[in-house]
Amino acid sequence: MTDDSLAWETTDSKIDYTCPGFDVRRDDVRLPDGTETDFHYVDEPPAVVVLPFTTDGEVVVIEEWRQAVGRANRGLPAGTVEPDDDDLAVAARRELTEETGYEAGSVEHLTTSEPLNGLANSVHHVFVATDCVDVDGQDLDFNESIRVETTDYDSLLSAVVDDEISDGRTKLALTTYELTMR
Repeated sequence: MTDDSLAWETTDSKIDYTCPGFDVRRDDVRLPDGTETDFHYVDEPPAVVVLPFTTDGEVVVIEEWRQAVGRANRGLPAGTVEPDDDDLAVAARRELTEETGYEAGSVEHLTTSEPLNGLANSVHHVFVATDCVDVDGQDLDFNESIRVETTDYDSLLSAVVDDEISDGRTKLALTTYELTMR
């Protein structure tokens, strides 16, 4: 529920900077007390995150280089929803196959989150994929460096709980799955 007394009025909005994957947007705003200022944030399309289980119950995980933090992060496959994606489950299937070479037998929505709503307008749709099979190699974007492996679910959950995995999308997917579906 929104408290309208907290709402900011956007008086203008412009893209200050564009790069592959996101824009930096500047909104001119009027605060509830009448103060006029600006607010910058990352403007990016929605994304899908996939918790993929193989036919033998293993979880497909990736290790991906993350330039912003200067290291490889272990986590789950994820990717941007394309403008012509009418079905988020189709986008989840595509991103799983592109990043891992695995194809899902079925895909089910788990949760949706706004992971950085103070800094970005990001929306992440998390899916559980089951009966995943390795069908072909990866089809990575030019700016993706990804290694694929499988692991057992309990080991992955322990890595999340023990802070061995720092990727927030993976932590959200595993803890939500554990609390709602397992």
